Amino acid sequence: MDSPAAVTALAALAQASRLAVFRHLVELGPDGAHPGDIAAALAIPPNTLSFHLKALSHAGLVDAEPSGRHIRYRANFARMQALVGFLTDHCCGGDPARCAPAACAPAPPRTRARRRA
Repeated sequence: MDSPAAVTALAALAQASRLAVFRHLVELGPDGAHPGDIAAALAIPPNTLSFHLKALSHAGLVDAEPSGRHIRYRANFARMQALVGFLTDHCCGGDPARCAPAACAPAPPRTRARRRA
């Protein structure tokens, strides 16, 4: 991935609803979802969702597959990996041993803080 493509992808993700849509599609995996299901899951109005899907699609982060009268949207995992690769290229001066595993490890699961009564 080159810098202009990375900027386009990052710009598409730099909005809360679009980021939520993309993360939802990543979570669903290769099955993806129809817009109505995405809108319901994320409580986003359909016309707003359409705008966000168009931006994500333009950035190459989401693929649309027509199926009859419906369209199924899927995260483009190759493009996502290319973006991550672009961001981590030459990490730690090209010596991944300097930053691994902490910098390259997945984030720990989020836990809810308990409120004391």
